[in-house]
Amino acid sequence: MNEFIKYLIDLESLPGIIAYVVLVLLISWMISRAIRYIILLIIKSRTSDRFGRTSIQFLRNSVNFFVGFFAMIYIVVTIPTLRSKATIIFSGAGIIAAIIGFAAQAALSNLIAGAFIVIFKPFRVGDYIKLDDARVGIVEDITLRHTVINNFENKRLIIPNSVISTDSVLNHTIQDSHVLSFNNFKVGLKADIDLARKIIQEEAIKLPMVMDADSTSIDVRVIDIHEGYIHMRAYVWMNEPFQEFKGKCALKEAVHKRFLTEGVALPIPIHKVIKM
Repeated sequence: MNEFIKYLIDLESLPGIIAYVVLVLLISWMISRAIRYIILLIIKSRTSDRFGRTSIQFLRNSVNFFVGFFAMIYIVVTIPTLRSKATIIFSGAGIIAAIIGFAAQAALSNLIAGAFIVIFKPFRVGDYIKLDDARVGIVEDITLRHTVINNFENKRLIIPNSVISTDSVLNHTIQDSHVLSFNNFKVGLKADIDLARKIIQEEAIKLPMVMDADSTSIDVRVIDIHEGYIHMRAYVWMNEPFQEFKGKCALKEAVHKRFLTEGVALPIPIHKVIKM
């Protein structure tokens, strides 16, 4: 095939070299597209297996890089003019290799970190993870260079693989999709604690994301008694981590309305006046 192309295209002239390079890149692009399409079909057929889907999607993202890399090597090797120049360049390539190696250090570390993420699976595509208060969301993609997280504002966080692989990651869905949600409430110092606990339990079991339970299985504790309020916390098991925030908001609203309706005393700010 290569000899046939060389027969049709004169590799000794500049127009012939340009035509040859364009042809090789076009063929490599078609091969890359075909491979990516096949991998995409495999991903769609394995949507329930996120471990396998993550590895396949990472492989799909790597196809363009490796196909393009080998295409460039093939072009240099098969064009006589470029091959002779490459031989001269690489004969004194010690300094050049050092410069390229230093420049590519960050890219290489991201590539290796991405491979480690796919191999050891601290998180997968589709997992709900949290690095800190500002970096939280659902893993959308893991590429050669970075990990894409879709936060709950539908904004994409682009985090280099070398950074995310060294950070502590809280993974809400790596093994068990059930999460224990902490829901904090404040009532007045003279509030009926038993009534407040009953209201919180009754409203909690109405939420669709709460696991099958009755009101007595919702644990509501008095955490602390402060100068101006009583701190209560409800421990609610939810079966869908992606809906936890929505559930917490709905529970706080429903409980507050019940507190007002049934006369549960709410905190009253206390201000101290110091006479000088």
